[in-house]
Order: sequence, then structure tokens, then C-alpha cells
Amino acid sequence: MSTTHTAFKTPVLQPILRTSSSFESFHSLSLDSVNGSDDPDIAVTEEGVRHIDISLDPKQYKQAAFVEQIALLLTSLGIPSWKAVSPVNHADLSVEKVSGSLTNAVYFVHHPNARTLLLRIYGAASGSLISRPRELHTLHVLSSRYKFGPRVHGTFENGRLEEYFESVPLTASELRDPTTSQFIGARMAELHRVDIESVEDPGWDIGINQNIRGWVHHARKVISLVDSSTREELDLDAFIKLWERYWNWIRKWETQYGASERVFAHNDAQYGNLLRLVNPSASRPPHQQIIVVDFEYASPNPAAFDIANHFHEWTANYHSDTPYHLDPALYPTYAQRRNFYIAYLQHVLTGPRDPVEGELAMLDLQVRVWSPASHAMWAIWGIVQARESVESGDPDISEFDYLAYAKGRMAGFKREVAALGV
Repeated sequence: MSTTHTAFKTPVLQPILRTSSSFESFHSLSLDSVNGSDDPDIAVTEEGVRHIDISLDPKQYKQAAFVEQIALLLTSLGIPSWKAVSPVNHADLSVEKVSGSLTNAVYFVHHPNARTLLLRIYGAASGSLISRPRELHTLHVLSSRYKFGPRVHGTFENGRLEEYFESVPLTASELRDPTTSQFIGARMAELHRVDIESVEDPGWDIGINQNIRGWVHHARKVISLVDSSTREELDLDAFIKLWERYWNWIRKWETQYGASERVFAHNDAQYGNLLRLVNPSASRPPHQQIIVVDFEYASPNPAAFDIANHFHEWTANYHSDTPYHLDPALYPTYAQRRNFYIAYLQHVLTGPRDPVEGELAMLDLQVRVWSPASHAMWAIWGIVQARESVESGDPDISEFDYLAYAKGRMAGFKREVAALGV
């Protein structure tokens, strides 16, 4: 759905430069959006990104003020590809809401004479889950050095503007297509070849354990407000004990049988974060028609964790009548997993050779071992994301039932840990 409104002349707000001190230890942050500026009032350096003090309310999406603020934002940021239409008249804008995003509100911003942009408004609870400066640094490194993901054109108080790809998101059923699955496996392997040290500070640790330990504090605040039945079903004290037992077990298992390689992982390879280019370049390998986006949860992790997490996404349909429900019956069979593994390993192994059966079997075993960790992480995530609806007492304030999702993930964690004999 798009909205258009009558003409309104928008004033220009002065951009604020986010300097190196705002990015903590991040350095040399030079985004494409800050290049080529000829505005003498904007001091753009290699350690900054244009920022506007505007907050957008996604609840006002269909109101005139929402589009007026976007026009103001675009004019003030001075995005190079929009210079020809600046100052931006909001009557020329068409704003289209994108469905399927579980953390943020996402929109396409269209103009008849400028490139379409992607507008992302951060979710109310996402600040408890995601370091936005870290995410911004990650996006820059991946897009500029490795050609992964979108360029960032600028930020505002509760969101950012990104490069738009002429593409369509994959559907739940397309994950099961053998060729598409091979493409995803190849793209994941390419991401896993990213040098962790180019993205992370020295002394990095794997993200899964950091996330769970960091998010539990916020989850406890939410659980303190829910009914006794939900508190029992999402018993965080019992969860932490089981997580620590599982974590100790997996460390011993990897010592005995071999650790899954630590890689820079996406950690959220659901179908909505995988796009297919409408007009892929004939000069590029076919698998690169798949574009990976949304690196909010990207971090170093075991490769097997990232793969296991993707396989769990086969069981989801976020556009169904029960988008929070994961159906274990839809988990890929070994033949389907093997198809993915072959494409993945062909892009990981050194030298032009196909993986042998032993390599496929070991990867599948590692995926099984790390599979419960995916359920654990997203169970805690779901609880934290439910904060707004729980605090308001209005379960309909969100389009997604995060607590129901958390319950399903928690049950999956317990089920799979038990299956491993932990």
C-alpha cells in the first residue's frame, strides 16, 4: 500500500555528524552516502555518517505527517542520487510498507525521478537486542569490502535509509527449491569467508552465548509482567540452568570430535532476508542473484549454528495465519540438507573438488549439535520483543505474537537438548 498527499514545502534540518567517539572503537567509517557532498554547512569526515534529529512513528504510516517527515529527512540528508530532486516535495513520494520484518518497520520510498530507497524504523524493543553503531559498522565493511548487503545513506533518531535492490524476497516455499537452496548455501559460504577481524574488534567472542547472556536481563523484566502460566512456560531460571548444561556439553563435544569453524555468520537467514534480483547480471555467477540483507544479528559464530538456524527457518511461514508457529515437520530431510551442504562446501573447501561423504556427514552432525542454540537465542529474543505489548496490556499492539513464538522456540530448545542426551 502506498500513500500520497498534497504539496507541502519542507524545511531543511541540519545534519549532525556521528564522529568516532559515537562509534566507540569503530574507526575509518566511510559510507557511500557521505561522499561527494558540496554542502559547506555539512562537515563530513571519514569517521562519520550523516544523521538527522528526526523520529518517525510507524503508527502514523498512513498519515500525511509521516510522508512530510520523510521528505524533510531526504532533503536534509542530501543523498547524492537524490540531489536532482532536492528539496524533496513529499507530494512526489510514494511510501510502500514491506511485510515480513519481525524486528523493524520497513518501507520502500519511491520517487518518479530518483532511485528507490529502503527506509527502516527500528522496533521499540530492538535497542535491548542490537547495538546500532556496531550494526552500522558491519554494514559498511560488508558492502564496501565484500559487496554484501546494502549501502547506508544516512540515519535518523530511530532508523536509517539504505540502498534498495530491484528484487523480490524469497517465499517460504522457495527455500525448499533445490536450486535456490544451493544458491543460498553458496552465498552463506561466501559470507563465512569474510575476515572476522575486519568486522570485529580484537578479542571477539562468538555471538550466540553473548546474545543469550546479554538479553536474559531484558527478558526477565518482560516475564515479571506476564501471567503465571506464561512465566511457568518460559521459566528463565530453568532455561539458564539448561543452557549452561548444554553449553558445557557442547564445549566437551567439540574438544572430542572437532569444533565447527568460527565464521562471520548472518544468524538470521530467514526467507524475508534473502532477496532474488529481478535482473541479475549475466557476468556474475548464478548463485549471486540471491542478495543477503538485514545483518542486525550478524556476528562471529560456529558455521554449523548459522546453517542450523537457516534450516529452522524452513519450518516457518511468516505470512500464514499463525506466523509465530514453526512446524517441525517442515524441517529439511537429510537429502535436502545434503543438497545445501554440497553447495556450501564447494565454496568453502580449497581446490576444485566436491566434498566427500565424510565431510558431509560431519557437517550434518555439527549442525545437529548446534541446532538447539538457535531455538534458545530466538526464544529469549521473542520474550524481549514482546515488551511493548506486555507493558501496554494490549496484545494486538503488535502484528506478531512474540510470546507465542518464544514458547515454541523454548519448547524446541528443550526437545532438541533432550534428543542430544544432554
